[in-house]
Amino acid sequence: MEIMTDWKTHPWGGVFAATLCPFHEDESIDESGLALYIEELCRVPGIQGVTCNGHTGEIMSLRPGERAQVTRVVARAARSVGREVKTISGISAEGSLEAIEHALAAKEAGADAILLMPPHHWLRFGRSRETAVGFFQDVAQGADIPIIVHQYPAWTKAGYSLEEMLELVQIPQVVSIKMGTRDMARWLFDYENLKEASPETTIITCHDEFLLPTLLEAADGALIGFAGFEPELMVELVHASLDGELARAKQAQRTVAPLARIIYDFGEPGCGAHQRMKVARWLLGKFPSPHFRRPVRPLPDVKVQEIRRRLQDIGYECVR
Repeated sequence: MEIMTDWKTHPWGGVFAATLCPFHEDESIDESGLALYIEELCRVPGIQGVTCNGHTGEIMSLRPGERAQVTRVVARAARSVGREVKTISGISAEGSLEAIEHALAAKEAGADAILLMPPHHWLRFGRSRETAVGFFQDVAQGADIPIIVHQYPAWTKAGYSLEEMLELVQIPQVVSIKMGTRDMARWLFDYENLKEASPETTIITCHDEFLLPTLLEAADGALIGFAGFEPELMVELVHASLDGELARAKQAQRTVAPLARIIYDFGEPGCGAHQRMKVARWLLGKFPSPHFRRPVRPLPDVKVQEIRRRLQDIGYECVR
């Protein structure tokens, strides 16, 4: 079954960067550093949107007011570059009322959409189908803002089944699913069923570690932290894959692969990977600081030196 989505013209297709958040040494948000970083990303042709307050942006360490503060800085910077780049703000909350409050704050701060994460108590206790679908219905009705579903890995108790996703895509505010199942055996099957049910809802990969295979098999784009690290390279890889240009995509992947080993260390994107990404970009002179918020501790100097050496080994110039 062939299902066509014109990712080049679809407002929720293509490349979306999950962005880092810079902090001063005292852990306060570096607004000027954040604005310069976002402006740099948004000037890259092919970057459709920037996502702040995701896991890459350390949402779990940000207080509610700070999440709105980050969204405001990002939205202002994105609008300043002279072309349309969407601002997406991550929402993480344990209940519907709190999620609605955060979504409304993001909307007021200038977000074009939200990336709605599942309540994290589900990871421990699970939830019913009615609760999972109802959570999205509550936020959609309460905030009335475009929603990207943040699909967690299939092995968690917070991931959505295909049957649940088929209900989610019927909610008018749901415009896309950030598909993070990491269940490659079901990837194409789920994609085809979701596109048949709702052709206009994009399915975008967030599998930084399985980026090429997911893009080649079935996807309308990518929302990835790697695009907040090496945006030009990610645009090249994603566009080549979506255009079906296998040789071009594999050539880009040859550059991506050794870099991914430094950042992701053969694992899924997570706190450790995001910290290595921040340190690596700082070493390259492309980020204002390497500081990660507590309770995460700074990387030992030996680890920083290892990242520097490995970047240099594959041809990157470290200025720090």
